[in-house]
Amino acid sequence: QVYVVESGGGSVQPGGSLTLSCAVSGLDFTIHDARWWRQGPGKNRELVARVTATDNTNYADFVAGRFTISRDNAKNTVYLQMNNLQPEDTAVYLCNVYLTYNYWGQGTQVTVSS
Repeated sequence: QVYVVESGGGSVQPGGSLTLSCAVSGLDFTIHDARWWRQGPGKNRELVARVTATDNTNYADFVAGRFTISRDNAKNTVYLQMNNLQPEDTAVYLCNVYLTYNYWGQGTQVTVSS
């Protein structure tokens, strides 16, 4: 059984920071790529960042240097460090690991408001 569990969401003021975690079990995490997605209210799901099994990273343009994705293979965990959060970053953030199949977590809510 594969489990993907996100944590670390919450409410912050504009300009604040959060670090999301995604704990994965039930598969060989070291050979899987991982992605963070988000879905804001009334919006389509959009890709935020990706880290490959070989630790290459890619980001959506809207991240603009504010977010950092990383992985710790010893802990089977993917992180998303988010700085200078803005109201438009409000969304449910979802973690996805994939190789042959896609595995998804349930998401963690991030709310940015003053």
